Amino acid sequence: MSANEQRVENWAELHALLFDDMWNEELELFRSRFAYRGNSDAAVPLTSGLVRLRGDVELERQLMRAFRKYARQDAVPHDTDWDWLALGQHHGLPTRLLDWTYSPYVALHFATQNTEKYDRDGIVWMVDYVKAHEQLPPRLRDTLAEEGANVFTTELLAEVSPGMPDLDDEGDHFVLFVEPPSFDSRIVNQYALFSVTSPVDLHLEEWAIRVVIPAELKWEIRDKLDQANVTERVLFPGLDGISRWLSRYYAPRTGLTGQRDLAQPGGAVDVESAEAREP
Repeated sequence: MSANEQRVENWAELHALLFDDMWNEELELFRSRFAYRGNSDAAVPLTSGLVRLRGDVELERQLMRAFRKYARQDAVPHDTDWDWLALGQHHGLPTRLLDWTYSPYVALHFATQNTEKYDRDGIVWMVDYVKAHEQLPPRLRDTLAEEGANVFTTELLAEVSPGMPDLDDEGDHFVLFVEPPSFDSRIVNQYALFSVTSPVDLHLEEWAIRVVIPAELKWEIRDKLDQANVTERVLFPGLDGISRWLSRYYAPRTGLTGQRDLAQPGGAVDVESAEAREP
């Protein structure tokens, strides 16, 4: 286990770790400085869609040119490279951006949403974005300080670095965090923000804390998230989200130690147990 990795054993330990060190003395409020990202498989690397595509700056430029060509021109609130990049990322375009959230619970949702991967450990990555921004090039760091902000908005980033080439011209290896525009209720409900790296293939592991979630703990976390209403229905508003939530919620729990499987012989469902899980 590396120095920046912690493996939890139970819900209480996980909860304490994710919410640790949140007190802000200046504000006299509990305010986290961390961005969180969850994945169902702890073995998956912390890499962007563009890197997984084995892309580089030139491919990123081509992807964005084509995306802007075919998308509606009023799809973004401000016609900046960063608004378009954020919109593309939000809709699955491979970019240098990575999705993060301010909410530990939202990250836990993404670490437990895929029940087909309950045979393997999950993970939540944590990055202290305030500490990461202390390592930004002076021009970017000063812009944040003048604004009195801890993270960028797409508008603010466009002011200091109008395009992606301008960011890369800073010449250093760094990561910054940017809040996307509220394109839709999904991005709002997920309490979303994105990381931006320069260069595009920068490894984020050196900034991140790895919180490994044992496979055997996933069902307990999932049940508690459902009880707290952190579900597909909320995070993906609309009929698709409702359908995904119900499909997962009522799926048979085969092989779950200590509980009766909902799937009965002959393919029937134990109605009594299913009704007990009524949302």
